[in-house]
Amino acid sequence: KQMKNMKNTKPDFTINQKFNFLDNLTTMVVEDITPSLLVTGEGGLGKTFSVTSTIQDNDLEEKDYIFIKGYSTARGLYNTLYDNNGKLIIFDDCDSVLEDKVAINILKSALDSYETRTISWSARMNKNDVYPQSFNFTGRIIFISNKDKSKIDGAILSRSLTVDLSMTPDEKIQRMEYILPNILPEYELKIKKDALKFLSDNKESNNLNLRTLIMVSKIRYSYEETWEDLATYMISS
Repeated sequence: KQMKNMKNTKPDFTINQKFNFLDNLTTMVVEDITPSLLVTGEGGLGKTFSVTSTIQDNDLEEKDYIFIKGYSTARGLYNTLYDNNGKLIIFDDCDSVLEDKVAINILKSALDSYETRTISWSARMNKNDVYPQSFNFTGRIIFISNKDKSKIDGAILSRSLTVDLSMTPDEKIQRMEYILPNILPEYELKIKKDALKFLSDNKESNNLNLRTLIMVSKIRYSYEETWEDLATYMISS
C-alpha cells in the first residue's frame, strides 16, 4: 500500500528548479540530442528569456536559429520548416501551429524520432510554386506557449520534451524574487524589493508577472511618496 501511494505522488520541485530543468532540456535540443521541446505556462514570467539565454550560453550562432512569433497557417508552417531546415526553430507564442489539425500532422512528421523525418504537403500546389511537395527535415523545434499543457495535442506531447511552468501566486513571487537582482540594474535593490513586496501583498491580482514588477518598480522610483496608490490603481485597472 505504501509503495502504491509513492507511485501516485508527484515529485515536489520548486519553481526555480523547474527553470533549471528548462535550461538543461533546452541545451539538449540546441545540441541536437533530441529534436523538440515544449514549454508551457503563463506569459510574462521568463520562459522566452530563459530559452534565449540558454541558446546564447551554448554559443549557437544567430544564423543557426530563428524565432517565429504570431499567427501561422499550416502552409506557412510547411514553408517555414523548409526555409529554415537544419536550424533551431523557436515558435514563441505561435499557438496556431499547435491548434490547426493540418499543422499538427506536419509537426508529427517533423518531430518523429526516426532518423529520417519526411514532411509532405499533399495538397495541390500552384504551378509556379518553388516549394517541393516533400522534404527531409533535419532541424529542431522549441515551442513556447501560454496554453495549458492539458490543451496541447497528445501527438505533440508524446514527441517532445516538456516543461510545464504553470505557477501559483506564491511561486510567481518566489520566481521574481530569485531574478530580482538581474532586472532593472540601474535601480537600487531596495526599490525593486519594495515593488516586489507590494506585489506579494496583492498577489491575487491577475497582473502578477515580470512586466508588472518592472512597471511597479518604475512607479516606486518616480513617485517615492505616493507610489503605492498609483501602483494599486494600475494593477486594478
